[in-house]
Amino acid sequence: MARETGAAALLRGAATAAAGAVLVRRVLDTDPPGGAARWTRTNHRGEPVSMLEGPSVAAGLVAGTLAAGGGRERAGAAVATAGAAAFGLVDDLAEDTSTRVKGLRGHLGALAGGRLTTGGLKVLGIGATALAGAAVGTPRRPGGRATGHLLDVAVNGALIAGTANLLNLLDLRPGRALKASAALSLPVAGGAAGAGTGVVLGAAAVAARGDLAERDMLGDGGANALGALVGAQWAFGAPRAARLAALASVVGLTLASERVSFSAVIERTPWLRRVDSWGRRPAADPAGAGPTTGPATTPAAGTQDAPTGE
Repeated sequence: MARETGAAALLRGAATAAAGAVLVRRVLDTDPPGGAARWTRTNHRGEPVSMLEGPSVAAGLVAGTLAAGGGRERAGAAVATAGAAAFGLVDDLAEDTSTRVKGLRGHLGALAGGRLTTGGLKVLGIGATALAGAAVGTPRRPGGRATGHLLDVAVNGALIAGTANLLNLLDLRPGRALKASAALSLPVAGGAAGAGTGVVLGAAAVAARGDLAERDMLGDGGANALGALVGAQWAFGAPRAARLAALASVVGLTLASERVSFSAVIERTPWLRRVDSWGRRPAADPAGAGPTTGPATTPAAGTQDAPTGE
């Protein structure tokens, strides 16, 4: 019976996430805040792409999480996901692209020098909301010490924030972040926060067609939200040893990204290259050759369509 209830929650979360993403996208397409040009960027083909995928996916994730059930874990995941989406959107829409500050190290360096970039604000904001979500969603162990609970909250908050950042680092090619979020969510589908897998798959399914066709992009708002929810699944649904191993992996990959291009590694690894390119337009697609007419736009730094890479 418990398994049936879990399956029902997973399906309910998937359906709600998909419906929420579709509904919000339709509303945004009708009247995007600030006008359509504010949400448009130019990709590596010279074609305009819409960033409205990001807020619509994020809204679907939050709606699906709340509908899937799960008590305090559900509330904690929703807080972390909404916070990651909000600060990601700030970075998407208000980033000063004239500066050359890139990567986690660059933004933290700017903070150390007394300058707050939108990327630095995002680091602080996602860290704070991830910790708040972890505080809400981490249950106290019966008979456990207060220090043990605080350690769990700290590990969970770091894992949520780190995974939010990692998914954004992977969002450098169409469909990559959607595929990665599904792959990272599936191993914990049978755990206490397993309904979140349905939420991730539901929202990703809605976004996949436009993302792979390079009409849409997640931007920081969508990629950070996906990563936060996946991180919350691991934080609230995996044993402590698995969470510590996952956090170590996230930290290791984040540090590696400062020196190694994930895109280059994927391109050099045949099976990763095949998975990464599945469903995507060919690199030399004649239909996408050359710039197209559209609003005057700028590339979105740190996203799948930015020409600057990681």
